[in-house]
Amino acid sequence: MGRVVFDLDVLRSFVVGMELGSFAKAADRVGRSTSAVSSQIKKLEDQAGTPIFRKAGRGLALTEAGETMLGYARRLLELNDEAAAAVQGVELEGWVRLGLQEDFGERLLPEVLGRFARAHPKVRIEARVVRNAELVERVTSGRLDLALAWSDGVRTAHCERIGEVPMCWVAPTSERVDWNASSSEPMPLVTLEMPCLLRTAATRALDHAGIAWRVAFVSPSLGGLWAATAAGLGITIRTPLGLPDRVRPMSSGEAGLPPLPKLDLVLHRAEAEQSPATERLATIMLQAVRQSLGEYSRAPFEAVSGMSAQSL
Repeated sequence: MGRVVFDLDVLRSFVVGMELGSFAKAADRVGRSTSAVSSQIKKLEDQAGTPIFRKAGRGLALTEAGETMLGYARRLLELNDEAAAAVQGVELEGWVRLGLQEDFGERLLPEVLGRFARAHPKVRIEARVVRNAELVERVTSGRLDLALAWSDGVRTAHCERIGEVPMCWVAPTSERVDWNASSSEPMPLVTLEMPCLLRTAATRALDHAGIAWRVAFVSPSLGGLWAATAAGLGITIRTPLGLPDRVRPMSSGEAGLPPLPKLDLVLHRAEAEQSPATERLATIMLQAVRQSLGEYSRAPFEAVSGMSAQSL
């Protein structure tokens, strides 16, 4: 059997298609026709030598081999892009000021900073992990170059909507949830200090469902939020991104709690035209964020015309 050499262009179409949930949309993103992308995806499965797609309703989903392929494809593309940036951008210097929501500080920040520093060691980054309102204020006032933040629809002059993230009720992993909507007691809510988009969403959902609630614990940071929830002081609201091991997302309808809306995730830029270093950091961050979102939003995706689990 000859050595298999995967085509990076094919892998890019595959990864973009999975991130966008549609290979038709991927064709637009990578600048190819839908038929060309269809041929690329068929070539990928031929090279893999095993099915990487399966039927899922009217669309397609990844097989176990497909999930494995997706992980390796992302790593190969990241290494390729990192090598290209390192060779072509060795003279990048200066400062980049980056802001992140707390949800992304522990998991996303080390990955993004590590990739960027390896490719551009002469660029220094000032990172700030703070709440949403401060992130937006610092971008609009020019004190941050980039900021990754949740949004309730508010946009800055130069921003990019990355996608939607589901909100979820969060309970302790090791402690049983004693409260139930059928009980006479109000729901104990563990929450961040106001203003907080997720706290507002939680109370609106509870009020709409006619469920009484009380604030059982207020924290200025996520660390306090996790500690109080893990200790069983109450139920909190967050997204599945970045949850520590000591808490868990509650299943749909658990304890009689109402469903929650989704939350927009937005990358804010201070200026429309930014330095090459800032744009490169934005690219790396967008790649990392879209990968994280994909892990929590994997669903049957649309195929390009004529593509099916059998035809591939």
